[in-house]
Amino acid sequence: MFLEILTVIAPVGVLAAIGFAWDRKGLPFDTNMVAYLVTNLGAPCLIVSTLLANRPSLDVIAGMALAALMVVAVVALIAGVGLHLTGQSLKVYLPALTFPNSGNIGIPLCLFAFGDEGLALSVSFFAVMALTQFTLGISIAAGRVSAGAVFGNPVLWSAVLSFVLLTADAELPRWVSGSVDTLAGMVIPLMLMSLGISLSRLKPNALMRSTIYSVLRLLLGLGAGVSVAWMLDLDGVARAAVIIQAAMPTAVFNYLFAVRYDNQPSEVAGIVVVSTILSFLTLPLLLAYALSGPGL
Repeated sequence: MFLEILTVIAPVGVLAAIGFAWDRKGLPFDTNMVAYLVTNLGAPCLIVSTLLANRPSLDVIAGMALAALMVVAVVALIAGVGLHLTGQSLKVYLPALTFPNSGNIGIPLCLFAFGDEGLALSVSFFAVMALTQFTLGISIAAGRVSAGAVFGNPVLWSAVLSFVLLTADAELPRWVSGSVDTLAGMVIPLMLMSLGISLSRLKPNALMRSTIYSVLRLLLGLGAGVSVAWMLDLDGVARAAVIIQAAMPTAVFNYLFAVRYDNQPSEVAGIVVVSTILSFLTLPLLLAYALSGPGL
């Protein structure tokens, strides 16, 4: 199990380390350009590519959509109240506490633990979580809600296109799907290199704050996942997938939003990396708990 978890998490550390070394050497890297490129082109392609490659059923998508929305609501409410009472910035910290890395960590973990059924459930959770993150999350980071920003968001329309194709049991033309898959493949490497570059600029006095918020992200996510699974009366693989996905570390996309809106990106980068490192230490316990649930 340790080697499987290491296989999932190691690329995060390796690519972030490359970005860290890149910045330390003073080599050119435009993080703002990368943020716009990934959010407007790469992320929509990632949604389409992931959903069409795995093709979960609409019933699975509907069930996991409700679970994902409830997890977001529970975590955002608790974190939002806590941040407000302590006088902390909602724009900086609320997205980082609310949205987990259910894509490039959560999906492989569910596939490893539960096979094809876990893959279908985790991909559905990821799609809805990403859609929420690129509408609600980006509105929080921007400090305003804009109908144009929401309905003009390419991620929203990529999700709509994916659901239409899944409903019709249709495929994209091969040359289109090949282009989409290639563009989707650039997202994770660029995000993680950008993350490493921001970490090289992280102030030492911000590390303790990043650690505190990282622990809160993991605890809030786990609590929300368990609560939502209980409220929806989930069992078996569905319950385990919701708990695992909800308890993932902070999503890297939160860092890109911080870059885009100048919301202390080095601190958000610290939360992403520290929460990922902590999750590496706690994942064996999380998987053992998920695998011990009813129906498994």
